[in-house]
Amino acid sequence: MKKIKLLKNQIPMKKALICFALSAVAIIASGQKTLEVMVENPSSTQKMDAPVVLKLDSYGMDVKSALVSLDGKEIPCQLDDINMDEKMDELCFLADIDKKTTNKYIVTLYDTGTQKEYTPRVFAELLIRNNKVKEANKQDLFVSSLIVEKGVNPYSMIHHHGIAFESELTAFRVYFDNRQTVDLYGKFNKQLELQQTQFYPSEEQKAEGFGDDVLWVGATFGLGALRGWDGSKQTMLDDVFRRGQRVVSTGPLRAIVQIMDYGWVPKEGDEPIDMIETYTIYGGDRACDVDIKFGKPASGYLFATGLVNVKNSQEFSDKDGLRGCWGTDWPAGEPKETSPATYKQETVGLGIYVPREYIASEEAANKDEYTYVVKTDTDNLHYKITFASDNENFGYHSEKEWFDYLKAWKQNIEEPLKVSVTEK
Repeated sequence: MKKIKLLKNQIPMKKALICFALSAVAIIASGQKTLEVMVENPSSTQKMDAPVVLKLDSYGMDVKSALVSLDGKEIPCQLDDINMDEKMDELCFLADIDKKTTNKYIVTLYDTGTQKEYTPRVFAELLIRNNKVKEANKQDLFVSSLIVEKGVNPYSMIHHHGIAFESELTAFRVYFDNRQTVDLYGKFNKQLELQQTQFYPSEEQKAEGFGDDVLWVGATFGLGALRGWDGSKQTMLDDVFRRGQRVVSTGPLRAIVQIMDYGWVPKEGDEPIDMIETYTIYGGDRACDVDIKFGKPASGYLFATGLVNVKNSQEFSDKDGLRGCWGTDWPAGEPKETSPATYKQETVGLGIYVPREYIASEEAANKDEYTYVVKTDTDNLHYKITFASDNENFGYHSEKEWFDYLKAWKQNIEEPLKVSVTEK
């Protein structure tokens, strides 16, 4: 047998293969990171479907996929590219934790692969109206974002007049115009519906138990729209250089949508300011997070938000950031004798929670609205909105029940989970 002569510093083939194998193992190992995530519920009540969100920028890798487990059992998780730069910024999962209890979750991050699909618990959509499609629930021109120039009103060209999103419990839309009102779709059953009804259920779908629009909003806040404040009244988002709407995530655990207003002048004399509003809804939740990012510190500005004063509604306020109402009205305007309604009156409960550091004043109710004047010394502003429809077979059916829920909701918000992360 012919002997192979090794050159100086050359590694024999067998040893080379071993070295290559060890290198491959090292490469694979460096392509993942394992985190131990301790999640504590310090409150005296159990938390269900409580969101846990991890920022990924501190782990030094381009995360492509992830797995989360509790006691060796895999649980659903979600990766999101929040700033739309094609890199994942956040991981979230939903935790069920008993009172005064700490759970240990194992999170594995990978720089390869595709994120596993889980059963969707939320949904979001933005559609351009297709005039060739006559059915209101079968529109097909889906877009992920749309930005229009000053003077363009896209309200009529967008199906259901703006971006829409939902959990199993509730659904919302935000009008794509100078109002940016938050309007509501109430449900009978816990289920996702928007992909099928597109906010306009057919008579057949209604007969099957699908929900519908449950709120008249007009030019009011609806549920928690952000407006300007001129010292005595709210101002619309009329003076905007460019405005847009964007679907950031459609799930499976949280839906995220954004409303963009560039060069907004809240009131005469104000310097223009950029604003991005992020609406986030989680599976299992009837409430929605509203997170506002300004293009600069907004310490010199005043804004307004609040609730529509539902006709004949009863008001609740704890005078410390929590406000709500319970009332009944026609959701599409009161019908006339010449045009009888094809819809019924709807009873809803509305709620808003504004952290006290953002409250400039709580205005007295008028015939249209319950208003908070809000401010911030930074470039951020945060609050939460929630609602219930009396149609629900799972929810609240009186003002007492609703107001009791609002109190518990605020307590739950102010007793958040405590999360600590250790890289293994």
